[in-house]
Amino acid sequence: MIKIKFLTILITLLLTLSSKAAFEISARTAILQDFLSGEILYEKEPDKSIYPASMTKIMTAIIAFDLIKSGDLNLNDKFLVSENAWRLSSAGYSSMFIMVGDEVSVENLLKGIIIASGNDACIALAEGIAGTEDEFAIMMTSKAKEIGMDNTNFANSSGINHPDNVSTVKDIMIMSNYLIKKFPEEYKYFSEKEFTWDRTGGDPISQGNRNPLLYKSLGADGIKTGYLAVEKYSLASSVYRKGRRLIAVGSGFNTKNDRSRESAKLLTWGLTSFDLIEIAKTSTPIGQVDVWLGKKSTVGVYVKESIYKTIPKARKKNLKVSILYNGPIQAPIKKDAIVGKLKVSYKNELIKEYDLFAIEDVKKLNVFSRLMKSINFLIWGDV
Repeated sequence: MIKIKFLTILITLLLTLSSKAAFEISARTAILQDFLSGEILYEKEPDKSIYPASMTKIMTAIIAFDLIKSGDLNLNDKFLVSENAWRLSSAGYSSMFIMVGDEVSVENLLKGIIIASGNDACIALAEGIAGTEDEFAIMMTSKAKEIGMDNTNFANSSGINHPDNVSTVKDIMIMSNYLIKKFPEEYKYFSEKEFTWDRTGGDPISQGNRNPLLYKSLGADGIKTGYLAVEKYSLASSVYRKGRRLIAVGSGFNTKNDRSRESAKLLTWGLTSFDLIEIAKTSTPIGQVDVWLGKKSTVGVYVKESIYKTIPKARKKNLKVSILYNGPIQAPIKKDAIVGKLKVSYKNELIKEYDLFAIEDVKKLNVFSRLMKSINFLIWGDV
C-alpha cells in the first residue's frame, strides 16, 4: 500500500507578485538571489544585455582559481609584466601599478585584481596563463558557457571598453554563485578591505577595496564593482548573515552613491522580507519508512542534496513536505537504495520531488521469523 508520512513543516513557498511589486530600486537592471535555496527574490529586466565592466574580473579570478585547484598554477608562481600590461598602469585606469619587467606572484596579481581592481594585473595574469589576453578571453567565455552563462561573451580580462564584452545581471549572478560555491576559501580575498603591495623599486602601495558595502554593517563580504561611461555604475554584491547568504547584481546606477545605497537597500529588503527554511540536509536522516520481513522494522531515509526554500515572512502556511513510498519496503534493503520520494507541495500542487535513499542495509529475517511475521500479519494485520 502507499504510505505517506508528513513532516511538521508548514510554510508558504510561492513568492507572490504583490511582495515583488511593493519594492523597486533605481537600477536599469537588477536581480537578487537567495544562495542556498537558489530562489530569485527580485528581478528587473534580468536578461537585458549589459557591459559588465570590472565585474568581468570575477571570471578572471575564477579561471586562475580553477587552475590552482587542478594543480596547474600556484599562488607563488611569478609572471613577467609586459609593456602591454604596464600601459594600463597609467592615469585613468584602475591599477596596482606594476612596472615593465616586474615579476609578480599570482597571489599578488589576484589581490591586485580583486581588491584594487587593477586592469594591469588582469592583463599580466591573462598573459601569464594563456600567452595572450585574447586567448585568455576565449577561456573565460568557454567557462561562462560551461556554468550556464548563456548570454555572456568575454572579450578581455578586465572589462574595459569593448563592444563584444557583454553579459546580463542574471549571468553575473550565476558567475558569483559559482565563485562562492566552488571556491569558498579563495572567495575570502573579495572581503579583504585593503591590499598593500611591496612593489619592485618603489615604496609599498596600499589600496582599499572599491566595494562600498564592505564598509557598512550589513554583513557584506564581496563581490565586485564596475563602471563604464556607457553603462554607468554596477555592483555584484553578497551578504552573509546568520548562516544565510544573498547575492545581488545591479547595473545602470546613475551615481556611486546610488550604487551603494540601492544595493544595500536591495540586500536589506531580501533579508528582512523573507525567511530561509531548511527542509533537509545532505546525507542526514530525514525520517523513517517501514520495512517488511527485515531485521529492523524501519529504516532511515535521506536526500543527497540539501533542500532549502525561501518564503515571505508572515506567510508560513500551505507548504507541505511529505515522505511517499510504496510500503512497507520488503527486506533485504541495500544502503543507498532508492526507497521513496520526498515531495514538496503547495496547496496540494507538487512543486518538486526528490529521491529518498536508505541510510543503511537491512537484512532479511531468518525463515522461521519470516513465517511467524507472515502468520501474525494474516491474523492481526500487523506488519
